[in-house]
Parts: sequence; C-alpha cells; structure tokens
Amino acid sequence: MKDSNFLKEHNARSLWHPMAHPADSLANPPTIVTGGAGVRITDVDGHEVVDGVGGLWNVNLGYSCQPIKDAIAAQLEQLPYYSIFRGTSNDAVIQLAEELRDFFEPDGLTRAFYTSGGSDSVETALRLARQYHKIRGEAGRVKFLSLKKGYHGTHFGGASVNGNANFRSAYEPLLAGCHHIPAPYTYRNPFNETDPERLAQLCLAALEDEIAFQGAGTIAAFIMEPILGAGGVIPPHESFMPGVREICSRHGILLIADEVITAFGRTGSWTGSRHWGVQPDLMCTAKAITNGYFPFGAVMIAEAVAGVFEGDETGKAAIGHGYTYSGHPVGAAAALACLGETLRQNVPVNAAARGAQLYDGLLALQTRHEMIGDVRGGHGLMLALELVGDRDSKAPIDKAVAGRVQEEAYRSGAMVRVSGPNIILSPPLVLSEADAQVILDALEAGLTAAG
Repeated sequence: MKDSNFLKEHNARSLWHPMAHPADSLANPPTIVTGGAGVRITDVDGHEVVDGVGGLWNVNLGYSCQPIKDAIAAQLEQLPYYSIFRGTSNDAVIQLAEELRDFFEPDGLTRAFYTSGGSDSVETALRLARQYHKIRGEAGRVKFLSLKKGYHGTHFGGASVNGNANFRSAYEPLLAGCHHIPAPYTYRNPFNETDPERLAQLCLAALEDEIAFQGAGTIAAFIMEPILGAGGVIPPHESFMPGVREICSRHGILLIADEVITAFGRTGSWTGSRHWGVQPDLMCTAKAITNGYFPFGAVMIAEAVAGVFEGDETGKAAIGHGYTYSGHPVGAAAALACLGETLRQNVPVNAAARGAQLYDGLLALQTRHEMIGDVRGGHGLMLALELVGDRDSKAPIDKAVAGRVQEEAYRSGAMVRVSGPNIILSPPLVLSEADAQVILDALEAGLTAAG
C-alpha cells in the first residue's frame, strides 16, 4: 500500500467517484478510509469514528465478522470462480438457495436468481416480470409503476422506475412505459396531507387512478421499497403496502419488493415485506446478503410465479438473462456465512432497540435545532433528519450547511451521510447503545456548528 502522502496527493485525480461531480471531488477531496473494525472506521490520518452509514446500508454485522472472511478465504482456495450459466453449477450456490428458501419462506418466496448487486437485482426482477406475463399470454403487460422518491439503482431499468430526478434527468430518454405515483411522504406531498393514514389512502387512490388510466392489462408490475431509503427514509403508514398488495392482486399486476436495503433485519423485522405483513411476487436483495464483503445479490421468486415459468412447455420461459458473476461461488460462500451469523445474532432485535434509541434522540435534537424540519424513523436502523432553512415555509437548507453538519459530526466521532437536504443514518445492526449515543452527540456538535 502506498503511503498517506501518495494517497492524499492523488486523491480523486485519476478516479471518478459515483454520485459526485468530478470537479467537486477534486476541490473537496473525499475522506480516505483505510481501516474498519467492529462498527468503527479509520481514515488515512488515523481518525476513528462510528460508522453511522454502515458502509452503504450493507455492513449490517460490522467490519469484524470473521466467519464471513474465513468463508471467503476458504472458497478462494477451493473454487475461486466458475459460471453457473446453463450446464454448470457449484456446491455453494446450491446450498445457499436452500438456505434462502428457508429464510424467505414466511414471505412466500421459494426460488433464487443470483445477481452481482442491487441494481442487477432490480433489472432482473423487471425483466422476469415482463417475461412472466408473456408466458401467460398477456404480452401487452409491459409497463411499470413505482413511487416518486423511490430508489431502485442505476441501470436503465432501475433509473426508469426511480422516482428522483437526480438519477434520471442526465440520462434521459429512459425506458418507456414507467409511471410514478406520489409517495406517502407526510412532510411533503401534493395533497398537503400530514396524517399518515389518510395520506396512505390518497396515494392508494392515486395508484388505482393510474392503473385505470394506463389500463390494467398494460401493466407488468409495481415496484416499491417497503420503507423508502435513499429518497430520505420515508416510512409509509402500516396500511400502505398491504393496500398496494391488494390492488396489484386484483388487477393481475406483480408486486416487486425492492429490499436491497430492508432485507435481513434492518427494519427491526427480518424483511421489510414481513414488517408490513405482505408477501410480494418478487423480492430484490443484495447489500447485507454478504455484509458488503463481496458483491452479490439475489432475486427471490414466489412459488406461484415460479410455477408459471417451470410449467411452461412452449419455450417462452427460457431465461435469456444473467451476469458473468451470477452465482459467484465466493459470493455464495460469503452469503452462507453471513446468513448464519445474521440468524445467530438475531439482529432485528438490536436493530429495533437501537433504532428506537436513535429515533428518540433525533426527536430531542429537533427541539433544540430549528434547522431540523422533520425526523423520520421508528422502524429499525433507518433514520433521517430533513434540514430546512425555515421551518414555517419548509424551504430547503443550503447544501453547504448540510455539508458542515456532516464535517463537524465526523470530527466529533461519527460518519453520517448527506443526501440532498437529508442527514441519513443506517449504521450496522450490531451497534451498541454507547455507539448510538456517540452518533447522537456527534450530530449535536454538527448541528450546533452549522447553526
């Protein structure tokens, strides 16, 4: 490894960073993270902080989960790679599929299609949804519905169903036939409705209206996050996802649950769909499936959907889709070890407890800092502060102010994430009570310095 002087001198010089303006990365060099242990990360200068971001929503078990590291090393020795395209397989992917089948049984999901990550999983689910209807003789069902503020990755399919212009406008025209309805976002919505239950019903009515306008027979699937993540941590009312499920079932529309963030315990339940008592037709997973230690994902498929594919005798169910790293044996080995540790530690229990602690702490911060317009959380370790320039008008905060909050919080002991006007928290699910307090204290320092 090059020394710190080399790293600082060449920081962002030859590397373009995702989700950033290249010139901004040059003017404001990114933090160089060189180490991680437990729930803490260390930068190139030796400054150690609690990771309030959890890598990127994915390091649920922290940075010291030795069973996963051991599984990766062992698999590299045994079989570092082989394709599972038709005609070949490997032992790790077969075993993992059975373990995933057991884990997702309460969600009604019984088959796995492996991917390289979250965006791949979304792309796969969208493709399978269209193919499902073609197999059934409804080739006209090609459109997709989704929520504004939703985030579904960055492939062209995912960007097309994304509900945030930041991920769309520079890359348009995108996939045709993608339509959006208002999100159940109580702080800002076109209905000016602040009651979560009434807002959920208004959004469901908007979904019904859009289906009627487009024609149910033209719609393949509705895709949604059980709790919107990158869009600002927007938890819907408990009636919303069950309402979506009922509407989709009634109109023959598949429900795709994008659980790249929410699967494996982050909401305080084992899955986001289970959190709301819903069984989707397809579920996108990735991130925490390997604790972030290896790029890997899986689309989980419901028994009824699988039956349509497996019962086809026309050839229409042949899947002309896959990735070089679909079913990577090292990723599968990592996922097996990760799932075992996730279950052993029963992480939803701690996620719920620490999430409640942080949520209460953020609400207390709101009473002391006028720039906090909204606090969102209450469902495990997914939380956000929405910063405003004025509480009465809800005018957005200046981007530089949010940056100052983040910088001072980092100096004070915690890495937090800025996304637009939001400060987002998604720490590892093994966070301790003391480490949660470090995050709150660091935010207090950041808000005070920026205010």
